[in-house]
Amino acid sequence: MFKNALVYRYDHWDAQALPAIEARLQAARFVECSPSQPESAGWVAPRGEKHAALIESVGRQLVLQLCTETRAVPGSALKPRLEEMLDQIERETGRRPKGKRVREMKEEIVHELLPRAFPKQSNTLVWLDAQAQTLLVGATSAKKADALVTRLHELLGGGLALRQVQTQLAPATAMGAWLTEKEAPAGFSIDRECELKQPDSEKAAVRYARHPLEIDEIAEHIRQGKLPTQLALTWRGRVSFVLTETGALKKIKLLDGVLEGPGRDAQAGEEGGFDADVVITTGELRQLVPDLIEALGGLLVRDAAAAVAPVPPVGPDAPVAPAALPAAGADRSTAPWDEVAA
Repeated sequence: MFKNALVYRYDHWDAQALPAIEARLQAARFVECSPSQPESAGWVAPRGEKHAALIESVGRQLVLQLCTETRAVPGSALKPRLEEMLDQIERETGRRPKGKRVREMKEEIVHELLPRAFPKQSNTLVWLDAQAQTLLVGATSAKKADALVTRLHELLGGGLALRQVQTQLAPATAMGAWLTEKEAPAGFSIDRECELKQPDSEKAAVRYARHPLEIDEIAEHIRQGKLPTQLALTWRGRVSFVLTETGALKKIKLLDGVLEGPGRDAQAGEEGGFDADVVITTGELRQLVPDLIEALGGLLVRDAAAAVAPVPPVGPDAPVAPAALPAAGADRSTAPWDEVAA
């Protein structure tokens, strides 16, 4: 469900009922780019079905999906056309355009060639957990995630103000300590992938892949000033991921113990793929995120004051109990969503 994620929090949201949110999303439904339009973005059904709802409530978790389509003229097409036009003007006038005129010509060429450019689409999944007051965006780029969050702020209203989670310890500082001490925080284990970079103009980098990280060489790199920018971790033997210096989670993967745990097959068989995926994935991440925040020293004071109690951690040998799946054909205008957001 989620391959990548950035975590956001909010302190307050006067949520509307699900049908009202659906109506707002319908007004911002995705429409493909016109031939002369470089970009278009809008909401699509997270189930992947053409006429399905644009917001899904599964196990009291809200799921949305933003689709973005872009058209771009490649440089390999733009540059020859620009050179051709510049050469022609130079032959006719004896002067070769520069500066502002060249920029204007580039815009003219882009406008001319844009209808022939192939559109590209990408989908970004969003999960909103009203009980924990968190929102996960399926992206690692803060710029991309912030643009999506701005859309949600305008769309959902109700005093919703989202901000990316900030912790007492910077992820790079914490990862450096774990690698130097050769010991992961409680509930986590260090895997076999990391990247370290020198925080200067040269950005010298060292990468380890499929390599044991409990070695003195890595600690020496850190003592010399390199900072970890990525580190592969596993949480309680259930979820593997790569933590980045910005706090993003990459390469999220549910491990076999989760997918083959007690009751998973029966649940998936009863309700189908999408609902089971949502319940299992959110059930794991609702436990992982508080544990990771704790490993990073907890929330900053401004976030900690408004934080709700975290979901109780899972014992090493106990499976995560997922939220119950909604009954087939359940009324979307009532519980489980209203129980959480009322």
